[in-house]
Amino acid sequence: MSGTIPPTVRLANEIARQFHHQPPATAATAVAGHIERFWDPRMRTDLQHHVVTSPESLDPVALAAARLVGS
Repeated sequence: MSGTIPPTVRLANEIARQFHHQPPATAATAVAGHIERFWDPRMRTDLQHHVVTSPESLDPVALAAARLVGS
């Protein structure tokens, strides 16, 4: 990954940080719900691309949430 963080990864990580006070599974479910309700389908597709190509770029809660989206 280059030195810049893709916008969807940055946003997912920022949202995930807002839920770090909760248990990881609860936080991931909350973040996934937010993504499903408010993100454009293109953003969700881009996030899924990063799950496959650079999962290390995602906060662990954001990664877990992305894996829940659409499942």
